[in-house]
Amino acid sequence: MDNIATADLEGVDRIFCNGKEIILIGTAHVSKESALLVTRVIESERPDTVCVELCETRLQSIRDKDAWRNMDIIKVIREKKAMFLLMNLMLASFQKRIAEKFEIKPGQEMINAIEAGEKIDARIFPADRAIQTTLTRVWRSMGLWERLKLMFQMVFSLGNTDEITEEEIERMKQEDILQTLLADMKRSHPILERILIDERDQFLAETIRTAPGDRIVAVAGAGHVPGIKRYLADSTAVDMDELTRIPRGGNFGKIMKWLIPLAILVLFGAGFFIKGKGGGTDMIWMWIAANGLFAGLGAVAALAHPWTILTSILAAPLTSLNPMIAAGWVSGLVEAISRKPKVKDLESIPVDILTVRGFWRNNVTRILLVVVFTNLGSSIGTMAAIPLMLKVIG
Repeated sequence: MDNIATADLEGVDRIFCNGKEIILIGTAHVSKESALLVTRVIESERPDTVCVELCETRLQSIRDKDAWRNMDIIKVIREKKAMFLLMNLMLASFQKRIAEKFEIKPGQEMINAIEAGEKIDARIFPADRAIQTTLTRVWRSMGLWERLKLMFQMVFSLGNTDEITEEEIERMKQEDILQTLLADMKRSHPILERILIDERDQFLAETIRTAPGDRIVAVAGAGHVPGIKRYLADSTAVDMDELTRIPRGGNFGKIMKWLIPLAILVLFGAGFFIKGKGGGTDMIWMWIAANGLFAGLGAVAALAHPWTILTSILAAPLTSLNPMIAAGWVSGLVEAISRKPKVKDLESIPVDILTVRGFWRNNVTRILLVVVFTNLGSSIGTMAAIPLMLKVIG
C-alpha cells in the first residue's frame, strides 16, 4: 500500500503513489485563505502538473471569459440540453452569490491554481468528471417527484443568501456547491451521495494518479480529500468507462413514454364507443383544454412572447401524444425566433444570473425557462386531463 504522510501545512497531504509524488490540497470553496494557500504551495513545490477539480468545459469557461458569445441557443434546444444548461446556470448563480457574500471570486482557489501553475510552466490538468455527465447521472437516478423537487430547490436557491446561517456557512466550506444545494435531497435519496461524492472521488483519484509528470499538485474541495486519499491508497483500478457512462432511462420510463399516449388514444376510443359522439368529443376537448391551459400557463410564468404562449397552447395537446416531441422544445424554438438573443444578452449572462429578475429578463435564460416551464405545464395538464376523461366514461 502507498505511503501517505501529512505535510506541515494544514489541509495539505503529501502522497507517494505509483512512483509519483502527489501534493493534495484540500480547499474550502468560500475561503480566501484556501485560495492563498494554493498559490503558496504551487510556487514552493514547483510541480510538473497541477490537477484542478474542474472538468474540461469548466476549465475553458475560466480561461475564455467570452465563451457565452459562441453559444447557439437553438442548438441547445434541439440537442435536448436546455434543462442541463439551466441547472448549470442556477448552480453558477448560487456560487457567485455565495462568493460575493465572502468577498471572493467564484472558484478563486481554482483560478489561483491555474495562474500559479502557468507561471511556473506546469501543465494544467482538469481532473473532474464532466459536469453534464454528473448532472445526467443524477437526473436519470430520480423519479418524476424527485426531479420536480430538484427543480423547485434549484429555483429556490435563486433567492436571498442573506438568511444563510453560520452552520450552513461552515458546511459550505467542506462541500462543493452541488453537494450543498442537494443536502436535503441526499437524505431522502441516498444514491445522490454516491453519484455526487463517491463516484467523483474515484474519478478524481484515478485522474490524479494517471496525470503526466512525476511531481503533481492536486487542488480539490476538502469534502473530496478523504475519498481521494482512500482511492489513491487502493491499488484496485478504477473503471473510468463506467463512471463516465450515461445510463439509459429505465425500462419503466421508456414503457410509460409510449404507454401514456396509447392509453389516451384508447380512452378517446372508449369515449366514442361507450358514450357516443358527444362523449368522445367532450373527452377530446377536455384533453385539449387541460394540456393547452397548463402549458400556456407555464409559458406565461416564464414571461414568454405572446406568439410563444399561443404556440404552447396549440402544440401541447399534440406533443403530449407524441413521445418523440416535447411541448417545451416547440415553444423554446418559437421563443428563440420571436426574441432572438442578441450579443448583449450573451455577454450579460454572468451578471443576469445573479438575480431572479435577471433570469427572466435575459433573452437566453428566459428561453431556457420557457422550455422547462412549458414541459412542466404540459405534464401537469396530462395528469389533470386523465381523471376528467375517466369520469366521462365512468
